[in-house]
Amino acid sequence: MNEQRRQVLAMLSEGKISADEAERLISALEQPAGRPSDSDSAQGVKNRPKYLRVQVDSEEGGHNGPTKVNVRVPMQLLRAGVKLASLLPAQALQRANHAMHEQGIPIDLTQIKAENLEELVEQLNDLSVDVDQTDERTKVKVRVFCE
Repeated sequence: MNEQRRQVLAMLSEGKISADEAERLISALEQPAGRPSDSDSAQGVKNRPKYLRVQVDSEEGGHNGPTKVNVRVPMQLLRAGVKLASLLPAQALQRANHAMHEQGIPIDLTQIKAENLEELVEQLNDLSVDVDQTDERTKVKVRVFCE
């Protein structure tokens, strides 16, 4: 038995994770790194977005000139974050939920599961948001899309 599997079973015995979470983690550990998952083979690896890009261009310039923002977030970072969140004890997730609710962010971290994230990522294939705003003082263009 490898060390990672032993850690998952220890978390299960300590009540830090549920049996379903332990089963999911062990399944993920057993899957060879190079082998595509079922969703990969069904969708085709080429069709999956690899990045979420956010671009903001503003012609209004302060003393430093126009504002330009270009952020490219790897989808793999989102996937890794969800996997790490599944390892957090329920008590820690409840505290994080409480802190976010106090700040006006109504997200329940206990409801974020790896399979839900994959569904979201599949839907992001078609995501493209363009916002153009022009008033007499400034022109702003915002784009959010997957690539």
